Amino acid sequence: MARRRAPGALEAEVLAALWAADRSLTPEEVRRQLPGELAYTTVMTILVRLHEKRAVRREALGRAYAYAPLLDEAGLSARRMQALLEGGADRDGVLSRFVASLDENSRSALRKALGPEP
Repeated sequence: MARRRAPGALEAEVLAALWAADRSLTPEEVRRQLPGELAYTTVMTILVRLHEKRAVRREALGRAYAYAPLLDEAGLSARRMQALLEGGADRDGVLSRFVASLDENSRSALRKALGPEP
């Protein structure tokens, strides 16, 4: 029996294949870059979902589409963090607990990203 991937793992693998490419890739080209024996339709479904999430762009290439990433890994992570914050009821509480869990290096990076206080 085939081992199931963790949630989001296949999307991450597809994005990694796109990030490694120097051009837009068709679903078949992406499929060939991925480990295992994935069906073309599985890869196509993931690419369509990533397009709907605005993580990739697509352009017509003959009768198919070719896909390229719109976000780098940091941008994608930032988008996921934003979605989690927007989906919660206690945004202030979530942010407070998140910051409290950071090590000093991460807190320093956060202070730097926020810039000087007015």
